[in-house]
Amino acid sequence: MYFPTTRMRRLRKNEQLRTIVRETKVSKEDLIYPIFFKEDLKGDEKEPITSMPGEYRYSLEAGVEFAKHLEKLGLKSIIVFGVPLTNQKDEVGTPAFAENGIVQKAIKAIKQNTNLVVISDVCLCQYTSHGHCGLIAENKDTDFGLEILNDETLEYLSKVAVSHAKAGADIVAPSDMMDGRVEAIRCGLDEAGFENVAIMSYSAKYASAFYEPFREAACSSPGIGNRKSYQMDPANANEAIRECELDVAEGADFLMVKPGLPYLDIIKTIKEEFPLPLVTYNVSGEYSMIMAAIEKGFLTERAIYETLLSFKRAGADLIITNFAHYVLENNMLD
Repeated sequence: MYFPTTRMRRLRKNEQLRTIVRETKVSKEDLIYPIFFKEDLKGDEKEPITSMPGEYRYSLEAGVEFAKHLEKLGLKSIIVFGVPLTNQKDEVGTPAFAENGIVQKAIKAIKQNTNLVVISDVCLCQYTSHGHCGLIAENKDTDFGLEILNDETLEYLSKVAVSHAKAGADIVAPSDMMDGRVEAIRCGLDEAGFENVAIMSYSAKYASAFYEPFREAACSSPGIGNRKSYQMDPANANEAIRECELDVAEGADFLMVKPGLPYLDIIKTIKEEFPLPLVTYNVSGEYSMIMAAIEKGFLTERAIYETLLSFKRAGADLIITNFAHYVLENNMLD
C-alpha cells in the first residue's frame, strides 16, 4: 500500500510513540570511560588536557575519586592509561611493566574502591623514550630510517599485560598493532595463571589524524617519524577483516575498531563478520572537534548523543568515549 494509506509519520507523532518504536538505544552499560593517571600529580591534583575541553590527567587519588563518582552515575567500566615521569622512559618502555608503575597502582586502587570493570591499555608508546609502540632499530630502507621491531616487541607487551593482570585488571587491551601480539599476550597470561583475564584487542586500528589530542594527553607522540608502518592505512577495508580474523584465531575475546566516526562502515562490516563483542573507540579528535563546535555555538549537545547512537546503529556493542561522564552527568541516555 502507498500514500495516502501508508503514512510513515504516524509513528513519529509524539515522543511517546517515537520512544516505543526506537530501533537503537545507548545505555550506561555500553560506555567505557578512558581515564589518564599521571605519575607526578599528587593528592587531589588534576591537570587540564588543553586539546580536550573538560578532560584531565589525574593524580592517583583524584582519579580514583572520579572513578567512584562515575560509578555512582551508572558507569560500569573504565579503561586506564598512564603517564609516567619523563626521566623514567627508556628504549624498551620499562615503566610500562614496572610492578609499582602508575597504571599498576591505578588498577589496584580502582579495584579496591569500586566495582567497575577495569580495562588496561597495553602499549609502550607512553613509556618509551622514542614514543613508538615497539622497540626500534635503524634501517635506512624504511620511511624515516627506523624500523619498529615486531617480534622483539611481543615479549615486552606480554610482560605489560601480565603486570596489569597481577594488579587486578579484568581485561587487557593491546593497542600497539604488532603482528602476533594477541597470541603472545594470551600465552603470557595463561602461563602466569591468568587464564580468566580477557583480551580486548585493538584489532582494526588505523593510522589516523584523529589521535592528536590523545597524544598530547598521554605525552605519547613519536619523537621520530610516524606509525604508518604498523597502524592500518585509512584507505583499507578488507585488511580490517584479515586483522580481526587473525586476532580471533590468536585468542581475542573482544574486537575493536578505532577510530569510530570515520570508520562506521568498518564497524558494520566487522560486526557482520564476527560473533565476538565489538568495541569502537570514539577517539580524542572526534571528542575535541564536537566539544569545540559546541563551545563555539556551531552545534548543540544533541550532537553527542547522535554520535554515540551512530556507533550502536553501525553495530558496536561497547563504546570507549570521553563523552561518558558528560552524558551521565547530564542524564542524556534513554
